[in-house]
Amino acid sequence: MSSSCFALSHGWTPEQNKRFEKALAIYDKETPDRWQNVANAVGGKSAEEVKRHYDRLVRDVMYIDSGKAPLPNYKTTGSNSRCVVEGQRLMKNLKLQ
Repeated sequence: MSSSCFALSHGWTPEQNKRFEKALAIYDKETPDRWQNVANAVGGKSAEEVKRHYDRLVRDVMYIDSGKAPLPNYKTTGSNSRCVVEGQRLMKNLKLQ
């Protein structure tokens, strides 16, 4: 999701989240030292921290996809709708592990 929507509660800035998203698109599961490369791209996070961040994202996506998480009824106006639309786009294109 967009940096302003995902994982702010875990100590990640919006800028770090955006760099995280971009790095995941560049460094796929076949990349040697993937998590170190992602950490370098994010800045201020260790390889272990970015791996945990990714694992939380995967867990959240799996929980949502399982149908156990009720989807909120977001209004489709303002900045919130951008998060919803972007989140739906990212979820659709996310290739897990």
